[in-house]
Amino acid sequence: MRIITAEALRRTLPWDRLEEALEAIFRSGCAAPLRHAHALAQQDAPEGMLLLMPAWQLPGTPGRRHSGVKIVHVLPGNGARGLPAVQASYLLSDAETGEAIAMLDGGELTDRRTAAASTLAGRFLARPDSRRLLVLGAGKVAAALAEAWSARFPIEHIAIWSRSGVSAARLAARLADHGLPAEAVAKPDPHGFDIISAATLSETPLVRGAEVEPGTHVDLVGAFRPTMRESDSALVRRATLVMDTRAGGLKEAGDVVQAIAEGAIDESHVAAELADLCRGMHPGRTRRDEVTLFKSVGWAGEDLAAAVLAAGG
Repeated sequence: MRIITAEALRRTLPWDRLEEALEAIFRSGCAAPLRHAHALAQQDAPEGMLLLMPAWQLPGTPGRRHSGVKIVHVLPGNGARGLPAVQASYLLSDAETGEAIAMLDGGELTDRRTAAASTLAGRFLARPDSRRLLVLGAGKVAAALAEAWSARFPIEHIAIWSRSGVSAARLAARLADHGLPAEAVAKPDPHGFDIISAATLSETPLVRGAEVEPGTHVDLVGAFRPTMRESDSALVRRATLVMDTRAGGLKEAGDVVQAIAEGAIDESHVAAELADLCRGMHPGRTRRDEVTLFKSVGWAGEDLAAAVLAAGG
């Protein structure tokens, strides 16, 4: 069994090929149950969570069939230990024999497939001439989003905002060192931006419908629990709403779950899921002044597609 490190994943998962792999699995489909979540009691620390995200290719899939599972530990007490709160690994196996093929760094895999799913949706929902990008958040996913959007669109300016101005400045400097036109900003002001991409743990709206200009594409990655949100209900109601998957989004996406609870929308407001765009069942953006919104909570099929690509198919 191979061990594929984070450094190796950055080499084997270039943005263009990764986006193609995700598009292919959204078109073909695979079995991917909603993630299993289990409370993980701790001795002298806050309760953690154990998340299991399985997926497998169905009989009839061309070539070698794969299965995989991502194992995620979320341990808030790790901060006191000097460790990341999220620890993840991905086991890729042969779906016919069950033989283990590779163990991959789950954190890097998640960061890259998350960003590639956003730009895949953006190919259908953002204006092709989008040049100004606002990133909300300054963590690893935010960094991946800035890189992925810059690889997909002719981005000329990247603004980085975070509640921690120090973190925003640090990320902007790191991106600038890699040749990207990034700078930290003091406020999450959406005016003048073509794409707004958010990857935060916010429980209060950061992007408000009344402030978003016509033609903007909004990409919400961070709010993956019903209690979290990065937008207000006015934005969700105003926008053409696409989810990575309806099943996951309607259960876990706080931006949408709370908008429904507040009576701003109902489930029929979801225009499409990402597979519908990839299969040509929904056209995506149809007007230049249209406000579009992609809300993702993560789909295990994305992890599987990325792992197969990294392992060489």
